[in-house]
Amino acid sequence: MADADTSLAVRNPGALEKEIERTREELARTIDAIADRVNPAKVAQRSADRLRQEADRLRQEAARLDPVVAGVGAAVIVAGIAAVVVWRRRRR
Repeated sequence: MADADTSLAVRNPGALEKEIERTREELARTIDAIADRVNPAKVAQRSADRLRQEADRLRQEAARLDPVVAGVGAAVIVAGIAAVVVWRRRRR
């Protein structure tokens, strides 16, 4: 710790002022970021954006799966008709 104290004493006052100003600006940006993160309106907006993105993703998946579901449904119907025809023939 003594090294840090002596390095501060030896440093140029102008350099110290610039470093203090940079630190203040960085602290201000950090505080702004925290305030933005906990702002209720912005939290709600981010949540709504995430929900919209998820809904869009689900819509895209559903659009991609519809032909598959239709094909499976048609196959089930054909298999059901075939089973009824075979059952009726065996019953005779």
